[in-house]
Amino acid sequence: MSRSLLTNETSELDLLDQRPFDQTDFDILKSYEAVVDGLAMLIGSHCEIVLHSLQDLKCSAIRIANGEHTGRKIGSPITDLALRMLHDMTGADSSVSKCYFTRAKSGVLMKSVTIAIRNREHRVIGLLCINMNLDVPFSQIMNTFIPPETPEVGSAVNFASSVEDLVTQTLEFTIEEVNADRNVSNNAKNRQIVLNLYEKGIFDIKDAINQVADRLNISKHTVYLYIRQFKKWRFPGAR
Repeated sequence: MSRSLLTNETSELDLLDQRPFDQTDFDILKSYEAVVDGLAMLIGSHCEIVLHSLQDLKCSAIRIANGEHTGRKIGSPITDLALRMLHDMTGADSSVSKCYFTRAKSGVLMKSVTIAIRNREHRVIGLLCINMNLDVPFSQIMNTFIPPETPEVGSAVNFASSVEDLVTQTLEFTIEEVNADRNVSNNAKNRQIVLNLYEKGIFDIKDAINQVADRLNISKHTVYLYIRQFKKWRFPGAR
């Protein structure tokens, strides 16, 4: 969003629901602040992310990442283009604008999309604007998506179709992992498998203990025992 502010108060009133925000509205907008930071971290410094609150258009930007691309900061006003996007989405089923191209005051070319943030009454209370600077060298953009040259790029991720599949996949991987570890004796393998699964958070899933017990051919009480022993060792005083 990089065009001039719409200053016509009548137009502003025509576009916006004038009811004051309640605490739930503020909480919803507050929850999107982490989205701004997360998107900026994922996409990279060439992308500006702006969170607008429609409570006060004169200082609507309540969270911004990489604002140097347009010179904006927290407290900056909304733009006329953002208001036009709001007008198009206010009564529409879609809460996402089409992608569009603009130029910032500095002249840089931006590719943007605007997402409406709605409350439980389906009222638009904020906008999440994602603006990518296309004048940044392509090599710099690509560097954002290339893993660092380190021995460990990252952990494998299980993209399961259900939580049951997630438990199964994680369990099978953990069994292979423990079986390949020569430092774990045969008598200790089941215990180690349970502890590894606990550290991976798999027992936060309902019925995971039953799945693990069945696969390892042990009782669920044994699984609970291993977990209690691990908690007692790792967190002294825990029950």
